Amino acid sequence: MAMAPYATPAERAWYYTHRVVCGAVLLFLIAPILVIMPLSFNAESFFTYPMPGFSLQWYIDFFTNDRWTLALRNSIVVAAAVTTLATALGTLAALGLSRSNFPYREVFMSLLISPMVVPLIISAVGMYFFYTRIGVSNSLPGLILAHTALATPFVVIVVTATLSGFDYSLVRAGASLGAPPTTVFFKVILPLILPGVVSGALFACVTSFDESVVVLFLAGPEQRTLPKQMFSGIREMISPTITAAATLLILFAVIMLTTVELLRRRSERLRGIRN
Repeated sequence: MAMAPYATPAERAWYYTHRVVCGAVLLFLIAPILVIMPLSFNAESFFTYPMPGFSLQWYIDFFTNDRWTLALRNSIVVAAAVTTLATALGTLAALGLSRSNFPYREVFMSLLISPMVVPLIISAVGMYFFYTRIGVSNSLPGLILAHTALATPFVVIVVTATLSGFDYSLVRAGASLGAPPTTVFFKVILPLILPGVVSGALFACVTSFDESVVVLFLAGPEQRTLPKQMFSGIREMISPTITAAATLLILFAVIMLTTVELLRRRSERLRGIRN
């Protein structure tokens, strides 16, 4: 928002002070990222500034080292499965919770989003004891189920917010024309809420891809994901390959957030057209 031309000196001072303070806070938050990313191109195997030279050797090691490629493959497999399951379950839950006549709506909503409220370490310990008892710990299916439980609340919240402005008279119109519920969903509901569904799916994907606490409890040596491999690398042997992996994860998060923002703007435009 531009400053008004008739602003008083005090208002002008606050205008610039506010922006300086916001810029300082933003710099404080992103400074660790700005420091780490250049180190991934360091020619030396030490985290030192100034860097003696630039090299891509750590990115080459990331994509050729068996430990890192296995972790990357596991992360992709788990994230893809979690995104699919969390999107399907979260969308169905949001469709039911968005109806005003749904009984005990607040209770069920609280239960569904509880994984976002409960400290992650408590959830990890509980999942560890439960999954060990049923025999799915130290396996990819167990890890997928655990990440799905953590990612589904994000889908529920995003899709529920999208459905808040949905016109249910369109559903009644489709039903009055003889369309079954599945046809009404795929032909009427889903195209209108698709930006919200995709946004929720992206949040679920990022949640699974970046999660590290639950992985430490449930994953074995063959199920380690990229965050766990980075954590183990810091404990056992610090290598600049970790900075290359961190840089790739940062770029992945930036792409996901940019996509979510574009989908949000598209959803607002569609909502404005319908209104």
